[in-house]
Amino acid sequence: MVGSMDTITSVREMIEWSRFQISCRKDTGFVPTMGYLHDGHLSLVNRARSENDSVVVSVFVNPTQFGPNEDLSVYPRDPDGDSAKLEAAGIDVLFVPEAGELYSPSHETFVELERLSRHLCGKSRPLHFRGVATIVLKLFNIVLPTNAYFGSKDYQQLQVIKNMVRDLNVNTMVIGCPTIREHDGLAMSSRNSYLSPDQRKQAICLYDALMIARRLFAAREPDPNAYLQAMKSRVLSEPDALPDYISLVHPETLENLTTVNYNALAVMAVRIGKTRLIDNMLLAEPASRNQ
Repeated sequence: MVGSMDTITSVREMIEWSRFQISCRKDTGFVPTMGYLHDGHLSLVNRARSENDSVVVSVFVNPTQFGPNEDLSVYPRDPDGDSAKLEAAGIDVLFVPEAGELYSPSHETFVELERLSRHLCGKSRPLHFRGVATIVLKLFNIVLPTNAYFGSKDYQQLQVIKNMVRDLNVNTMVIGCPTIREHDGLAMSSRNSYLSPDQRKQAICLYDALMIARRLFAAREPDPNAYLQAMKSRVLSEPDALPDYISLVHPETLENLTTVNYNALAVMAVRIGKTRLIDNMLLAEPASRNQ
């Protein structure tokens, strides 16, 4: 029988709870989120539930990962709905700190990766991954999780966090989980709620473009430009679609490939109207709607 969920807003109280779990030799699974939860988030929660003694989910819209002209003020929020979904999922703690609990007025310390954060999304969002790495490390220091779960839709973010944990000797296992998709292949995202009905139909171009890349890979096409041209052509066939980037990169370094051989990551960021969507696909993995 699933127990009741506790809601914690205080950093001090969260640390005390975490230390008690460690003293009891219990494994804690952790899912950090920015809320407005969908089935993609809940898939992470369910995996954490199946692999740990206790599960903590945080909901915090992190201001330091938003640029000055981005959507922090209008980012979708549904605290009551999130709480109900998480309680139904059987988590132990919902951690919902206020910004002042995590960032004091004199805050001046940030975590920055020299290499990975400069590729892909980092080119147009230069402070984004500094904000991501900083808040994730802060949350790890507070929750003290055994395992932490992240979706692979944010592939660059996942790699940034894995490298940060490795480089700073953080005692948490970072686990990447498959992208959860809608019936037509669109990756689930809180930002999908921004799309009009017509834009929602157009947004399938991201998944279509990735599947085009997968077919080229299956046909052993060695030239990255063939992939890029085909993917870009599909995206630009939609009137409201404007690519930020469409790339074919090494899965670990995220550097552009000069030839395609054993594996490749097709990755893109595309604006559908004003909504910026991201998606990716490892071309050597078996095709699946959830990856």
